[in-house]
Amino acid sequence: MKEYKYKINGTDYAVTVGDFEDNNVQVTVNGTVYNVEMEESARPKIKPVVRPASSGAAPAAPIMSRPAAGAKGGVKSPLPGVILEIKVREGDTVKRGQTLLILEAMKMENDIKADHDGTVTAIKVSKGESILEGTDLIIIE
Repeated sequence: MKEYKYKINGTDYAVTVGDFEDNNVQVTVNGTVYNVEMEESARPKIKPVVRPASSGAAPAAPIMSRPAAGAKGGVKSPLPGVILEIKVREGDTVKRGQTLLILEAMKMENDIKADHDGTVTAIKVSKGESILEGTDLIIIE
């Protein structure tokens, strides 16, 4: 069992991740228990992430997400965090090393850069979205 403490938009979250049983794990967020079913290939690298509420109101029930199956040419998130800014659009031509988006993780801004030259064919995330490690962010072909 692992315990984590997160502070998202000024709200504290206490998260406990139980032991895995097959592809299921019990996750407790601020005392509320969630039974999370995961893809077998994703186990046990998945870390819970709570999507911040879009308004100033108290957050709704946390949304637990997991990375989608990897897309060919996909730039993946190196760690869980929140998308602060997207610097490219679909159809843009990018060069290796060009900043594609800014990811906030552990109270630090991280530039996520293109790992190869190509054209942006899909943007899989949006500004303000909480994502997990390994999630496809942008597809470059």
